[in-house]
Amino acid sequence: MSTLHFDRHVAEQPDTVRRLLTDPEVPALDPERPIVFTGIGTSLHAAQIAAGWVEALTNGRVRASAVNAHDLAVTSAVQPTDQVVVISHRGTKRYPNMVLCKAAEVGATTVCITGVGQAEPEANLVLRTCPQEKASTHTVSHTAALTVLARLVGALLDDAASELIDALRDVPGQLERALAFRPSAAAVDALVHDEGVPALIAGTGTDAITAQEVALKLKEGTYRWVEGMHTEFALHGTPAVFRPGMSAFLIAPPGEDGGRYEDLSGFLRKLGARVLRCADDDHADLRFARTHPLMRPIVATLPFHLLVSEVAREVGSSPDLTHFEAEAWKAAFSEVTL
Repeated sequence: MSTLHFDRHVAEQPDTVRRLLTDPEVPALDPERPIVFTGIGTSLHAAQIAAGWVEALTNGRVRASAVNAHDLAVTSAVQPTDQVVVISHRGTKRYPNMVLCKAAEVGATTVCITGVGQAEPEANLVLRTCPQEKASTHTVSHTAALTVLARLVGALLDDAASELIDALRDVPGQLERALAFRPSAAAVDALVHDEGVPALIAGTGTDAITAQEVALKLKEGTYRWVEGMHTEFALHGTPAVFRPGMSAFLIAPPGEDGGRYEDLSGFLRKLGARVLRCADDDHADLRFARTHPLMRPIVATLPFHLLVSEVAREVGSSPDLTHFEAEAWKAAFSEVTL
C-alpha cells in the first residue's frame, strides 16, 4: 500500500515551519474580547492547543475556549463580541464553514486558518498555511496550523508570549533532527502484532491532546484501533479494559505530573502490558527532539508519524488513502458529506 505522499509530507514539516515563521502576516486580536478556537478532528486538536497556550501564558487572565465546530455550528451560540478562529485543512468542510456564516450573521470577528487551495472561506481574514496534502492522513498541515496559531497567540499577547515565539524559532531545527530518530523495533511490533487488541496512548497537559492527535493518525494510517487520553483519565475506570499483551505508548512528562506517569506505567506492567516510552532521550521507544514545553505539541507528534509509516509498510495499510482503497469504505463514505 502507498505511503509515498504521506512520507513526503512528514519530511516537509521543518521547511514548512521555517517559512511560516514570517509569512503570512497575522493580526493582533483583542485580548479583552472572548476568543473561540474551533475545528473538527485534527483541527480541533490544534484549537485546543491554541486555547491552552493562551491560558498558560496569561495564567488565565485572557480567556480562550476550544469548541468542536459541529457543536458550535449546530447547538452553541456565537456572540457579537466573539473572535472566532476556525481551523480547517482544506477550507471545504460543512461545519467549519457553517460556523463562519453563523459568526458573520451576528457580527463576530472571524479568522480562518487553512491550506493553500481554491476554497475561499467567508472569513474576515484567511491565513494560508501550506499546499493541500495528497495523503488523507494529515501531518504537515497540522504542524503548519499550529505554527500559525502560535504566531496568532504571539500577536494577541505581545510581550506575554515572547517565550512562546522565541521557542517557536527553534522548532525547524528540532524537527529536522527528529526525522532521523526511528521508532524502536518494539514500538513497531506493538502495532504490527496487536492481535486485534486496542492500544493506548497517554500524556498529561498538552501531551494529552497530542495523545489524541497521534492516536487518530495511527487509526487513519495503520487501520489499528488506538485510544489517546490524559494519563489521569487512563487511571479512572479505564483499567477495567487493560489486559496482558496490550500495548501502551506513554508520553513522559516534561516536568512534575504528580507521579502519574510512573503510576500508570507500573499498573500496566503489573498486568503484563507492553509499555513503550515516548520521550526526548536516547532510551525512548519513540524519541522526539528536546524542545521547550510549549512546543511539544508541534515536536512530539513527529515520531508517531514515523511510526505510522513503518507500521503501514509492515501491515499493508495506506496512510495516503485511509482505507478508501477498499470498495466497502468508499461506498459507505459516498453517502456522507463532511
